[in-house]
Amino acid sequence: MSGAMKGVGMAAGMDGLEHKFHRPEAGLVVTGGSGISGYASVFGQRDQGGDVVMPGAYGASLAALKASGRRIKLLWQHDATEPIGVWDEVGEDARGLFVKGRLLVDVARGREAVALVGAGAIDGLSIGYRVKRAERGPDGVRRLLELELWEVSLVTFPMLPEARVGAKGETPDPLWRDLAGMFEDARRELAGDGAARR
Repeated sequence: MSGAMKGVGMAAGMDGLEHKFHRPEAGLVVTGGSGISGYASVFGQRDQGGDVVMPGAYGASLAALKASGRRIKLLWQHDATEPIGVWDEVGEDARGLFVKGRLLVDVARGREAVALVGAGAIDGLSIGYRVKRAERGPDGVRRLLELELWEVSLVTFPMLPEARVGAKGETPDPLWRDLAGMFEDARRELAGDGAARR
């Protein structure tokens, strides 16, 4: 069963893809400035579109990609004209679809992505896929049994709140950075130097 296209339009050769967004509760992990990892999809959780990805849904697609020597693309906001890095690892485990890769800082958008992810402005992951097999239960939920995975993008607004890039590696969490800034403002005001940020 195949669904209608959702989300951003794709370039030729990628039309008909559906998108499923995910923001992992652990976030997207950033290491060494440009390495990233996280869960692009979590099994058994209903997303805002009313779908649930079932365990094993990616298995056949990943096996076919491996056999052909092809890779899942790392795109910016599902734009096929904006590759921003490479996924070195894409695989299923008991939790979901785990991805690990590198943002390419030699590409302008890759540099922007590193800065935005590091600052916490972008922390979502989203998959571009075609539905190969699905079933709709009496509760109206569409259970996705087999998906053909094409790409995993960094996105602003994930559909599944748990799909996110993990902790920020050596980059401080934005909340802690903001708290540190407020304490510094208070210290400066108490010291009377009047240089608190606004």
